[in-house]
Amino acid sequence: MSLPRMPRRASPARFLKLQALAQAAALLAGGAALAQDNKLERIEVTGSSIKRLEGETALPVQTLKREEIAKSGVTTAAELLKNISGNTAGLTDGASITDNQGGQRGFNGANLRGIGVSSTLILLNGRRMANFASPGDSSGVDLNNIPAGAIERVEILKDGASAIYGTDAIGGVINFITRKDYRGADINVYAARTQEGGAEKTTASVGGGVGNVRDDGFNLFGVLDVQKLGALNSQERDFIKQRPLADNLPLYLSSRTFPANIRLQGSSSSRRAQLAALKAAGYKVNGQDVTERTFNPAVPACNPPGTVFAPLNLSQACSFDYLQDTEIYPESEKLSLLSRGVLKLNADTELFAELLKSRATTKYINSPVPVQLLDVPVKVINGYLSNKLPLPDTQLMTLRLRADEAGNRSNTVTSDAERVVVGVSGVLGDWDYTTALNRAVNKTNDAYVDGYFLFDKMVAGVMNGSINPFGASPAAGKALWDSIRVRDDARKAKGITTTVDFKASSTLTELAGGALGVAVGAELRQEETSFTPSALLNSNLIAGDRGTSGDATGNFGGDPVRDRVVATSNSRKIGSVYGELNAPFTKELEVQVALRYDDYGGVGSTTNPKLGVRYQPSKQVMLRGSAGTGFRAPTISELYRPISYGSASASPTDPVCVKAGLSPADCSGQPPVTRYSNPNLKPERSKQASFGIVFEPTRSTTFSIDYWNIRKTDVISDIGIQTIINNQAKYGKLVTRDEFGEVITNIDLRKENQGELKTSGLDLEANWRSDSTEFGRFGLNLSGTYVLEYKRQFGAGEPFVSNVGRFLNDQVIQRWRHRASIDWDMGPFGLTLGNTFYSSYADQSTIFNPVTNKQAEPRTVKAYSLFDLSGSWKVDKSMRVRVGIQNLLDTQPPFSNQDQYFLATYDPTYTDPRGRTFYASISYSFR
Repeated sequence: MSLPRMPRRASPARFLKLQALAQAAALLAGGAALAQDNKLERIEVTGSSIKRLEGETALPVQTLKREEIAKSGVTTAAELLKNISGNTAGLTDGASITDNQGGQRGFNGANLRGIGVSSTLILLNGRRMANFASPGDSSGVDLNNIPAGAIERVEILKDGASAIYGTDAIGGVINFITRKDYRGADINVYAARTQEGGAEKTTASVGGGVGNVRDDGFNLFGVLDVQKLGALNSQERDFIKQRPLADNLPLYLSSRTFPANIRLQGSSSSRRAQLAALKAAGYKVNGQDVTERTFNPAVPACNPPGTVFAPLNLSQACSFDYLQDTEIYPESEKLSLLSRGVLKLNADTELFAELLKSRATTKYINSPVPVQLLDVPVKVINGYLSNKLPLPDTQLMTLRLRADEAGNRSNTVTSDAERVVVGVSGVLGDWDYTTALNRAVNKTNDAYVDGYFLFDKMVAGVMNGSINPFGASPAAGKALWDSIRVRDDARKAKGITTTVDFKASSTLTELAGGALGVAVGAELRQEETSFTPSALLNSNLIAGDRGTSGDATGNFGGDPVRDRVVATSNSRKIGSVYGELNAPFTKELEVQVALRYDDYGGVGSTTNPKLGVRYQPSKQVMLRGSAGTGFRAPTISELYRPISYGSASASPTDPVCVKAGLSPADCSGQPPVTRYSNPNLKPERSKQASFGIVFEPTRSTTFSIDYWNIRKTDVISDIGIQTIINNQAKYGKLVTRDEFGEVITNIDLRKENQGELKTSGLDLEANWRSDSTEFGRFGLNLSGTYVLEYKRQFGAGEPFVSNVGRFLNDQVIQRWRHRASIDWDMGPFGLTLGNTFYSSYADQSTIFNPVTNKQAEPRTVKAYSLFDLSGSWKVDKSMRVRVGIQNLLDTQPPFSNQDQYFLATYDPTYTDPRGRTFYASISYSFR
């Protein structure tokens, strides 16, 4: 809880109480108290603007107002946070397509300082929402559930705040603050279309309110926001077409193709004997003797554009380019309703309530399911081939197949959020207080819509001649495909957070610089989660979501008890008490001290202090600093989530496999992974500090620079796949190989307390606003972050590895990121030119060069700079028209080797594949 200093003047005790309440509400409660008009005004002055020196606090807070958000052309919380320089490596729609979070497809999350989505706390009007319910590797509020149309401003506290808010706030706090005490009605319609097509967007919001708390004794308002976003197919973007994997990243191609590739089974000596038999019989592929383990009679024709001949990957087989037929930006619909009201019970007491209901529905479409069939007799294979294999009918082979005839995989993810807050605020004696009950719910459903099928039935179809793995199936095969399709609500999850809180503030005495403010509070919270897999998912028979490859009968090879995806239901209680003092010892020196105690059921207790100092020697200069500790309790998902199967997002080349004599292509790909939780996890701990200076040479110019430093210990994560692959002497026990010890068949990923993370950097803010001239008024704004250090340990005892200016394991931390803008206003007209910039960095360095059979040479990913332009016309006091262009220069995402995410040749975590986009909006107010 931070108590920002207001301009001082002679004032009675009543004003001091209002000041304390305003300070506490602005950064602790975010305006949840719904105070009377004069209180609201004070809260907004101290909490909504940090551009004036008097509004600066001991903690660095960035505030984005509704008008600033509109100028950038964004309409969702996720889009907005991509413009925040301190938000690094967050979960976006592009990254979410990959589902490398282990069951959290559809989750959009913020990541302040890049230290983990689970370490950034998201608030709505100062109070918690329920986290994304589906269990996985990250925990946090789904940004899709934020009611974008109701946002009045966003406050970003870029400092650790566990002493204020408890867990999750190590990286900082993002508080979305909505309108309140609103009267009249507003209508806003927005439409955006891309230059190359696809990814269209249409939104509309309607809001209205009645009543004045001061005059009428009540206020009631609501905002309905509807958004529809269109899909973007990979073939709708030239930059994807210009970067075929076959030419640029051949080892990222898949060996599961249509027509199917044939792969020799058995030991190395057995495979050599099979190759000798093929040669002796004169069997050839593409006019040459078969010399490779994996081959395809269809070479070189294959089946483009998806299945292609790429000799740099597989010299005698086909390869599948999954980027030729997938969606790189999902279709989605978002609907939200926010309503809140206040009733004046008497002169000192108000009753308030808030209701949020939102639904985000997102449809993800990927390439067809890749299938591997083991132990298929040559007799079955020859039944489909015109060029028969001259091998014994009983010889067993592997088929690597892409299920084209089943169609593209399609998932619909629904995230439903609901929050009800009911409370009372008022004055009791010398104390201002607020207390409330907050019940927040999130429900998710990951439904399989198309492209998935029953694995055992499909295997049987191949074995009996119905389904042709090398070409079009006969009528019976097509009928079988139709009968075995899976349309299933595979994963359902629900999370409930119920909180009762109480906060009170007052003044204790007068100090030389003003009143000694005090605030105290308590909170009791219960968290409940449940996960319900469908019967089909638990059967392990859904092709595209299975724990093992399966043999030719479709049999499940895992442990029948340990390796089942089971339903789970868990809960825990958290109790917290906290307090803060704001002591203006002199007119220049102000000290803030906060202390919070939390007791987490099943995890333990923790006490975290925070110290803030604000020193203003003159009207032009202010110094500030803070230091404190933080913690993050392991989430219920990290402690108790059910087992989860999948494939690695990355396509590493396994050096042990290569050393065994196999080709890099046979040793590359996405190995199967099994994810486990860990009930023995300890909380993460942190120490953080910041120091800054704010300089205001004139009333129209403000500049600030803040140094920040975070050190986190007992970091909760699994050992990264690349770390495991590169250090198999140490982590080989996590790797399972085939019976011959060659090819990886599974990697275990288990949550552990893995060591330390340390990062530091500088935040820069600059703002200038001219006086009115005959040419209008001009403004310049800059918000940037320069990262000095970011070092990670990827396993207990592992050395620290720098992540600054390089892609490492699963993310990039750019050295410099900024958002800058130039504004011009003249009468009813306005123009804004904005720029979002990400500096260059060293690309992922683990890729193999198939020509040299060595690790590829280092390369640099180019800087990424996006310009946007918007213009507005205030037609009259009721109507405003705005038009704009996002990505003004139609800048393509820079090429990248990264393979952590499904969308290769660029990094989808921070780039935007939509290209130049034109938009227009009309707003009308009824007053």
